[in-house]
Formats: sequence, structure tokens, C-alpha cells
Amino acid sequence: MWYFAWILGVTMAVLLAALSAMMCDAKECATDEQKRKQASQ
Repeated sequence: MWYFAWILGVTMAVLLAALSAMMCDAKECATDEQKRKQASQ
């Protein structure tokens, strides 16, 4: 039964890493967009 916990742990780690990467990318895009708006004004 240890393999079930191991698979769940690895799956959760991969999902957390993907979510973290998407959040980081979204934050960078938002700051870039703000800089572009300020530069165009």
C-alpha cells in the first residue's frame, strides 16, 4: 500500500510545481503589462 501514498505524493508535488510556475508566469506578465501601459502614456 506504500506505493499508493508514493504516487499521491509525487502527483501532488508535480501539480504544486505546475501551479507555482503558472502563478509566477502570470505575475511576471502582469508587471510587464503595467510597464508597457506606463511607457505608452
